Amino acid sequence: MKSNYKRIGEHIRLVDERNKGLQVKQLLGLSISKQFIPSVANIIGTDMENYKIIRRNQFACSTMQVRRDKKMPVALLQEVDEAIISQAYPIFEVKNEKELLPEYLMMWFARSEFDREACFHAVGGVRGSLEWEDFENLKLPIPHPDKQKEIVKEYNTIVNRIALNNQVIKKLEETAQAIYKQWFVEFEFPNENGQPYKSNGGEMVESELGEIPKGWEVVPLEDAVTIIRGASPRPIDDYMSKDNTGMPWVKIADATACATKYLFETNEYISSAGVKQSRKISIGTLILSNSASPGLPKFLMIDACVHDGWLIFDDYKKNLSKEFLYNFLLLNRTKILSSSNGSVFNNLKTEILKSYQIIIPDETTLKKVTKLFQSIDAQFSVTAKTDFNMKELLSILLSKLATIEN
Repeated sequence: MKSNYKRIGEHIRLVDERNKGLQVKQLLGLSISKQFIPSVANIIGTDMENYKIIRRNQFACSTMQVRRDKKMPVALLQEVDEAIISQAYPIFEVKNEKELLPEYLMMWFARSEFDREACFHAVGGVRGSLEWEDFENLKLPIPHPDKQKEIVKEYNTIVNRIALNNQVIKKLEETAQAIYKQWFVEFEFPNENGQPYKSNGGEMVESELGEIPKGWEVVPLEDAVTIIRGASPRPIDDYMSKDNTGMPWVKIADATACATKYLFETNEYISSAGVKQSRKISIGTLILSNSASPGLPKFLMIDACVHDGWLIFDDYKKNLSKEFLYNFLLLNRTKILSSSNGSVFNNLKTEILKSYQIIIPDETTLKKVTKLFQSIDAQFSVTAKTDFNMKELLSILLSKLATIEN
C-alpha cells in the first residue's frame, strides 16, 4: 500500500451530543444511497432528548447489515447546520480539516470499492455488521490539502452538472404528465380552433369510464398492445456471466437504481446459454416491472434480456404509440396496482393489467399528442444520456482516488 495511505481512525473521532432540552427539531434518516432523508419513523411517545445532534460537516453512518446490503450507509451533513438522528447511528467528524477535508473523505466513502472492502470486513452472522474498530482500520490515501481541494472541486463540478440535468429531466417529465392529464383526464386538448375542447362545448359521450369525447373509445389494454412476460432460466445463478460478457440482464434493481425512464446499463450479464432460455428484446422497448417495485415503466436503451419480473409491450394497435402508453402507465400506476392486488407493495397481476381499461383518442388527436410526446422525449433522451455519461465520469473519478499521489 502506498505511503500516503492512512488509517481512517487516525483522522476521525466519534461525537455523541444528545438533544437535551429538545433544542433541535429537524429529524433526519440515513438512506442506503448515502444521503440524509426526512425521517419516516413513528416518533409518537419517543423521548427525542435521547436522539443525537448532528452538525454541518459531521458524518452519520450505519455499521449494521453491511454484508447483507453490500453497502455501508454513510453521509456527510451539508444541507443544514444541524439536525437530529437516531441514537442507533454513530456520528463522527474529522479531527483536523486542515489535513483532511470532510468532502474528500465523503468522496472516498462514495466509492463502490469502499463498499466492497467494508463488506469484506463485515462479520456478525446474518446481519453482517462492521465493527467500529474494523471501520477505523480501513485506509485511504490522503494527499496534500491543496490536492484534496482540487479533487473536490472537480467532483463538485460534475455533481452540479448532474443536479442541473436532473432538474431538466424532472421538468420534462412533469411537462409530459401535465399534457397527458390535460388532454386525456380533463379532456381539454385543443379543438379545431385551438381552444380547450371540453370547456368550449366539445361533445361528450358516455363510456365505461364515464364521459369521453365523441369519437374516442375505451378498450382493455390487451386490445391496444400485446403484453408478454420476460423469462428467466433456472437456476438463474448458473447462467450469469462471471466476466461481464454476453447479453445485458435487466433486473428490477437496475430500474429502481435508475433515476430516469431510460435504462442504459445493467449490473449483470447473462451467458449465451442463458440467452436461449430468456426473453431478448431490443433498444427502445417499453417494459413494466411486475414485482418488487411493480408498475414502474422504463424504456430500454440497450439490447438486453429481461428477468421474468418484467412485462414487455409489443405490437401496438389502434395507432397507439409507446410514448402515449408510457404516460398512461405512469399516471395510472397507483390505480392499476390497487385494482390488481389492493396494495402497492404486492405483485402486479398480469391478467388484471391486460383487462385494465384505457381511453383511446381519435386518430387525429393521438397523432398530435404523440408528436408532442416525441418532441419532449427527444430532449429527455439527450439530457438523460448526458446524465448517464456524467455519472460514468464521476465513477471513474472516484475510482482514481486510489492512485492519487501527493
